[in-house]
Amino acid sequence: MALNQTQLATLKAAILAETDPTLVALRTAGDENGMAGWYNGSSTYVLWKSKVTIEQTGQAFNGAEWAGMTTANHTRLQTVAQYLSAYNPGLADVRTMFNDIWSGAGGANTRAALLALWKRIATRAEKLYAAGTGSDATPGTPTFEGNISAQDVSDALRA
Repeated sequence: MALNQTQLATLKAAILAETDPTLVALRTAGDENGMAGWYNGSSTYVLWKSKVTIEQTGQAFNGAEWAGMTTANHTRLQTVAQYLSAYNPGLADVRTMFNDIWSGAGGANTRAALLALWKRIATRAEKLYAAGTGSDATPGTPTFEGNISAQDVSDALRA
């Protein structure tokens, strides 16, 4: 996916302002492929995943807690599985729905497992375009996902 003009301007500003010695050396050498690789490396910024499948979700359920679930909450889970093959846990109402289904002491392990499932570490490039705090307690929201290419770096530096 090619970056738009606003994203290219953001990338250019980030490249020119970066003080990390590795990126500085790559920038000085004009190594656009190396700079793209550096930006595609992991950051410490935490993001909400934008898509989680029902299968992944089901694998996070604690069996004992599932067995102790009320009939009403079983029905709610079946309805979710019937209408969604995947969902966006970055949406607060989606997280609230699952937390409500697994509410109470009998869902503590599942709620913790789902919370862990719903987060991921951003690449440095994704961090550039993310919104929010980006901490484990308050993950950011991705506005760009994926890798940047050497062509993206080239286009940004020439923009």
